[in-house]
Order: sequence, then C-alpha cells, then structure tokens
Amino acid sequence: MTLWLTALLVWVAAGARVGRVLVKPATTARVAIVVAVAAVALAVTVAIPEMAVAIDNLMKGGVHSGWLSTGIVISAWILFTTATSVVASAAWPVVSRRNLRQIALVVYGLGALAIAITLAWSFTFGWIMVALGAVFIVTTGLRNLDWTILGRGIAIYITGTALVAVLAVANVGRAFQHAEPTPPNEPLWGWAAWEIAALLIALGAVSIVIELWWRAKLLLRKIRPLHQLMVGRFPEVVAPEQNATSAQLKASDHMAQVMDALYLLSGSGIVIPAAGEPPNSVPQRAAVVAEWARNPLGDLFVDARWIAPPPGISPRGWVLALANQYEYAVADAKTAPQAAASPT
Repeated sequence: MTLWLTALLVWVAAGARVGRVLVKPATTARVAIVVAVAAVALAVTVAIPEMAVAIDNLMKGGVHSGWLSTGIVISAWILFTTATSVVASAAWPVVSRRNLRQIALVVYGLGALAIAITLAWSFTFGWIMVALGAVFIVTTGLRNLDWTILGRGIAIYITGTALVAVLAVANVGRAFQHAEPTPPNEPLWGWAAWEIAALLIALGAVSIVIELWWRAKLLLRKIRPLHQLMVGRFPEVVAPEQNATSAQLKASDHMAQVMDALYLLSGSGIVIPAAGEPPNSVPQRAAVVAEWARNPLGDLFVDARWIAPPPGISPRGWVLALANQYEYAVADAKTAPQAAASPT
C-alpha cells in the first residue's frame, strides 16, 4: 500500500511542477525539473510489484523475470539524474542562459546513450551512471546551499539524491557479488529506502511552491484587519481587475492596496514639515504609522515620508510590521477605557 501511496504523491508533485511551468515561462531549467520528477514518479510506479509483473508480461517468450520492469526502473533513474544535471549545470559559472539550452541537449543526449547501453548491455552500467550523476548533483547542490526558500528546497532535493547515489552504489555492489534477483510479486531490494528518496526529491521539487503558498496565507491572515480598515476608507484602491485566486497574487494585491490607501490618507505625497523626519527604527516608525492609521484625527500625524518602507526592509516586511503594530494599537485602545474606568 505504501508503494502505491508513494507513487501517487510523487505524481502529484510532478503535476504541481507542470502547473508551475504553465503559469511561468517554460525555461530549460523548469522543464528539466518537470522531467526529473516525472522520471522519479515513473520509477516508483514501475517498481510496484503488481505493476512490474504486468509490464514484464507484455514481453512474450524467453524474457527472464523482471527484465523489462527493472530496465524501465533503471532507465527512469538515469533520466532523473540526466534532467537534474541540466538544472545543476545552470549553477556553474561557466554556463549562461544563452548556452544552457545547447548544454541541455548534450546532457540529454548522453543520458539517452546511457539508457540505450543499459538496456542493450548491462544494468550494472546503468546503476553506475545513476551514481555518478547523483554525485554531480549533490556536489553542485552543496555549493549553492543557503537559508532561503530556494536553498531549503535544494537541501531537501539533494538529500533524496544523495540517498539515490548510496542505493545505486549498493546495487552495483550486489551485482558484483552476483546477488539473487528479486522474485516476482515482491518489492525490489531496498524498496523502503527508495520510497524515502523519491518522497524527499518530490518534496524538494515542490517545497518552494508550498512555502510560498504558506507564507502568502500567513501574510493574508496577519494583514487582514489593517487591510479591511484601509480598504473600507478608500475602496477605490481595489481595482476591478484585481480578482486573483492564487494566495500569492492575492497577498501581493492586498499589500499594494494597504500601501495605496496609506498614501491617500497621508495626503497623496504632501510633505508636512511638522511631521518631522521619520526614525530609522522600524518598530518605532511602524508604531506611529499604525496608531495614526487607526485614528488619523488623533494627536499623531504623518506624511508620505513615514509611509514609505524604511531603508533595508522590503514592502512585505514593512506591511507586516504595520499590521503587527496595528494589532497592538487596537488592543491598547480597547484596554485604555477599561483602565480609566477601574477604581484606583
């Protein structure tokens, strides 16, 4: 059952990567990721014992047990390392966007040649190619690790790829030791580890999409009170064509609407000398702007200089800071009358 579930999850990841290619430019690297994840999905699907037996039965007469299904599995893993090597090649300084497509054609050609030799000559050769390709991918990935959304996705992806390299080397060792092939109707040797590797690769391939979606949902929830306040005062900042269904696009629209409404509330760019120069401290500046946005007729007033994001902070971070301080301002406004009414 876990084999079927693993195949389903990897195919879902492949579908997610296809969707990303459809909504964004189909670059050589994005297409290669789709090919790589689809190859992993094919490998884990064919490795399911029931699927392997059905595929082997397609060949009539004289084909020893497991030849066709095993060949497809190895070929799929070669295709995975080939496609991922195309992506890894783009990270090397000697490769540019201009020549990446030509390099990709050469890499795919070498992969096709390796598959042909594997099927015509030796499965052991195929596992050696998988191991070499995986080592190249892991080496390149380690050179580009950092604590960003992309870096975390790369870390998960190369962890799965490193496990693939270990399993491929183990299969080469088993071949040299003349280990018995897996009987029909039984999972391939090391199937649990192959499942883990496939799931890690699938997760790494879609982790960027998942994390961006999750961050967008958190942002929408965090800025909702401030957004509702500002859009309620200035409904004209919501354009009729802003009907995005994607969480990321919706979050981007809401941030822009908050900033536009704050700009209008501050006088549309008018500089008020009495407002003074805004401080560089983000929390201090955000606290003043948030209190002013809550009660623009109070003692505090700002101008367009205060509305702009402080140096060193992105618009997203600035809107989040305003939303946090707005929550504090609302909470303080609710507790202030209660404190004044309570007996001393």
